[in-house]
Amino acid sequence: MAESFEVKVPDIGDFDSVDVVEVLVAAGDRVAKDDSLITLESDKASMEVPSPNAGTIESVHVAVGDKVGEGALIVRLVREEAPAKVEEKGEERAEKEVEKKAEAPVEVVAAARSAARIATEPARRLVVLGAGPGGYSAAFRAADLGLEVTLVDREPTLGGVCLNVGCIPSKALLHTARVIDEAEGFSAHGVSFQAPKIDLDKLRGWKQSVVDRLTGGLADLARKRKVTVVRGEGRLVSTHELEVARDGESQRIGFDAVILAAGSRPVVLPGLPAGDPRIMDSTGALELGDVPRRLLVIGGGIIGLEMATVYAALGSKVSVVELLEGLIPGCDRDLVRPLHKRLAARCENIWLSTRVTGIKARKNDLEVSFEGADAPARARFDRVLVAVGRRPNGDLVGAEAAGVRVDERGFLPVDDQQRTNISHIFAIGDLVPGPMLAHKASHEGRVAAEVAAGHKTGFDARVIPSVAYTDPEVAWVGLTETEAKAKSVAYGKGTFPWAASGRSLGLGRDEGLTKLLFEPTTGRLLGAGMVGPSAGDLVAEATLAIEMGSDAHDLGLTIHPHPTLSETIAMAAEAFSGTIVDLYLPKRKG
Repeated sequence: MAESFEVKVPDIGDFDSVDVVEVLVAAGDRVAKDDSLITLESDKASMEVPSPNAGTIESVHVAVGDKVGEGALIVRLVREEAPAKVEEKGEERAEKEVEKKAEAPVEVVAAARSAARIATEPARRLVVLGAGPGGYSAAFRAADLGLEVTLVDREPTLGGVCLNVGCIPSKALLHTARVIDEAEGFSAHGVSFQAPKIDLDKLRGWKQSVVDRLTGGLADLARKRKVTVVRGEGRLVSTHELEVARDGESQRIGFDAVILAAGSRPVVLPGLPAGDPRIMDSTGALELGDVPRRLLVIGGGIIGLEMATVYAALGSKVSVVELLEGLIPGCDRDLVRPLHKRLAARCENIWLSTRVTGIKARKNDLEVSFEGADAPARARFDRVLVAVGRRPNGDLVGAEAAGVRVDERGFLPVDDQQRTNISHIFAIGDLVPGPMLAHKASHEGRVAAEVAAGHKTGFDARVIPSVAYTDPEVAWVGLTETEAKAKSVAYGKGTFPWAASGRSLGLGRDEGLTKLLFEPTTGRLLGAGMVGPSAGDLVAEATLAIEMGSDAHDLGLTIHPHPTLSETIAMAAEAFSGTIVDLYLPKRKG
């Protein structure tokens, strides 16, 4: 006669409770002895609870996200009289369960597939989908930890959008723009240069040489680490297989764990003329096909303003249109103000709170219609750059085939170990919620690789810095004053104008500003922002200070080299603490 009994959480050591991160069975499932029932996570290490006997699951009493302690009921199991009939274990049993549940929801199928293969020991075969900064960082770290790594990417060179058609080529062109602007600006200081002659072929060649040097270096690093590189479009087809398609052919790659690092793509505005090469995204803008006489940039965020900076320096008459009421939405307005002022002097127009209502392709130009108080009803441009944001590629990785959850925005939710709802499938970078930044992706990639290799680690950054490489640069990290006011967070402020910085004046740029926010009672640094030349290099000190829990005295008493722009951080801290000598500030009452 069949016997029903309870399976409970075993000894979990010193922990009062642990998280249920995966439930591998459902009522009615048949299990063999030692088949995994659930996966628990304690102290950032995963453990599985096996079935003590063969039998049929009568009922399941836990769910993903539950916290359970020793002795908590997991399932009720009906033990079979003849367990030899269900002696199948591992992959063979799981595959039969998959066939039996072919009509069940994908989450159930995925759980059945994964039940046989997920093990408590580290993964041996790791596949990384996407070779951008997050993907190659994950692949290289995993290889260093001894995993057998396959790196899949659709492009002919490693590096993803960032190295090939994003961060790196744009910064090379922004440096060009900065040199042009500085040469022009120094005429006011008694040094004049002839107007620049732009050789687009040479400029493109130099930009590409920078890209080639870095991507070639990545290929060499992959070879030295014995990382197998596979070219093609990759998609999950099950919880343990990836299909890679290229040139009409496909292959399947099995894995113990996979890290999804497939990035994002530009948002496409509806209603634009289809296939018109004069309408560009950021990739097209970086190709430098020509320098248009008149360029419209749709989007006043970081990407749009960086490209506006480049093309204005190269000679285009640039107009910027932004739907919201300010440039770089989300950034502190005090930091944006100097940038807006300088851009307004170099651009033909900056239209805020303005909507593009249509674009009509004409033979010799593009006619754009606007809706906004300060914008014209229509204006004509030679080219239009659409830079209104990016969307994650969560819908392109085959998540549904593996039971991986995708939210309504296309992101893959993950925990602090970068695990999706399927514990051996990780996601990083632009695929997961948070800022779409290469440096965030790189850190997440390392975390995912280390977790896959069995290490106890997690992504626990307090803050992530942001930089706009415009002219002037804008950089910020942590709490902004805008956020503090909106959330009613108490703060104290220390500000140092670069007009009082000897280094800034020597550069001929006095419009800069360093602004620090502190917790008013402890003086601990909460947020920081800088605007001015090389602001992106300064924000790292503030980021470290927040991570280390530094206060205003720590920053002010740290000796900074003189004369440098880094001094402005110490001086802003001194302005908050009332010890500054480089400015005269009225003493605070009380």
